[in-house]
Amino acid sequence: MDHFSKLKRQIQARILLGMLLTATVAVATFGVLYASYGINVIQASAAALVATLITSLIVSNLVSSKVLEPLQTVWHAVLHIDPEHHGTAAPDLSKLRLGRELVTNLVLQVYQFASQQNSKELVEHRREISQAVNIVDHLPLPLFVFNKDLLVTNASNMAMTYCGLESSELFGKSLFDNLRLEFPSEHTLDAWVTECQDNKATDTAYWERVHVLSKEDNSLIKQCDIAAYYNRDNPSGTEFIVTLFDRTEKYGQDDNALGFVALAVHELRTPITMLRGYIEVFEDELSGQLNEELQSFMLNMDASAKHLSSFVSNILNVARIDQNELALHLTEESWADVLKSSVSDAELRAKIHGKVVEYEIDNNLPKVAVDQVSIYEVLNNLLENAIKYSGESKRILVRSSLNKEGMIETTIQDFGAGIPASVLPTLFEKFSRNHRTKSQVSGTGLGLYLTKALITAHGGQVWASSKEGEGSTFGFTLQPYTNLAKELKDSSNKEITRNAHGWIKNHSLYRR
Repeated sequence: MDHFSKLKRQIQARILLGMLLTATVAVATFGVLYASYGINVIQASAAALVATLITSLIVSNLVSSKVLEPLQTVWHAVLHIDPEHHGTAAPDLSKLRLGRELVTNLVLQVYQFASQQNSKELVEHRREISQAVNIVDHLPLPLFVFNKDLLVTNASNMAMTYCGLESSELFGKSLFDNLRLEFPSEHTLDAWVTECQDNKATDTAYWERVHVLSKEDNSLIKQCDIAAYYNRDNPSGTEFIVTLFDRTEKYGQDDNALGFVALAVHELRTPITMLRGYIEVFEDELSGQLNEELQSFMLNMDASAKHLSSFVSNILNVARIDQNELALHLTEESWADVLKSSVSDAELRAKIHGKVVEYEIDNNLPKVAVDQVSIYEVLNNLLENAIKYSGESKRILVRSSLNKEGMIETTIQDFGAGIPASVLPTLFEKFSRNHRTKSQVSGTGLGLYLTKALITAHGGQVWASSKEGEGSTFGFTLQPYTNLAKELKDSSNKEITRNAHGWIKNHSLYRR
């Protein structure tokens, strides 16, 4: 049977029934009012007209709702399969009285069409995923993909080969479970991931000189740079993409060059130590016997020998830092005593250059946790810079106080040439020099790099502020000894050992 023709006849019947009902009401109203109540023709006709209008409105509303019910049912079926209206329930066809057969066939056709479309979309989606996986697999770079739960969902074959991992150790597990990465600062991949998930919608990051370590013994196997990308709630489920760029050969050459320099410099320690010893003997034996000019020569010799000794220590310590072999032994000390003792050599150099070191040290500072040898290098590096760049100014000001965060804050201020704003962001990087003054002022560009590494190892922070023509201020913080975690203290040993990247020995062997 033609279901559409049947629906058409059903609609015609309901419309005809509505028209008959309306006419019946009009005739009945006129007859009752005219014949039974004696109302004249005009009034009875007006009343019949009003009754006709009211009846027409009621009937048209009922008929239209019934006539549109099949179309409404089909519309609900379409909404039911629409992904954007997935909360819409499927229509109940059993309750339909008008055009049930036609609507049932239409709804089934809609469902079948949607099923075919979904099937095509699924096949296309699977094809795209397979293509993406194939591209990643054969990408000639170590690349890792992981989701918001930090579980690895994809990785290139090169990534597994590069890091010495099997697929069973990687897929479906956290990237950090088996991949050992050692970063040169607190800005690590793990810290960046946490920051992204807490505060970012999308972000990128880049790291240089990252060590890839063996998971068996934490030995160095590769050196690389890392680029990472984050996209929150990515429809594909991929939120993090991490790519490694191998720099093992390049950085290895740098390390070998620095190692060779360190080896050569190491041979200078013995003659420098002997030279300083002879100078001390001369000072003791000839005290009071030298004229002013010879006494000045002796002071210059002593200052130069100590400067050369400091230079040698810087080179050796930078090499140890890069190889993660520099250990710091933090002990409980009086900061005022350590500060004045450590800058004695720098004060001698300042005196020779006509500078005066002034102190503003607060009383009753808490005891600090410091390695006296390394903090000596920090203070001497900062004071050496202040002497070099103070120009005609005679003052160098050393301040120390307890800041609002409960850290011991120390600043060294000169009133000389200052530093350009463009140089400040890279000031603490290795070999960084001010291009405007490096031809006039000697230096290696390692002092501030070493200073930052050593202060970081102490659990503090270092910074610089400057204005050209007005001078510079370098500052750093140290934590009170009481702030160190109680579980890291040994009641029988007041010493805590950390390496130059700020990690406590045998406590955290690598940074994710």
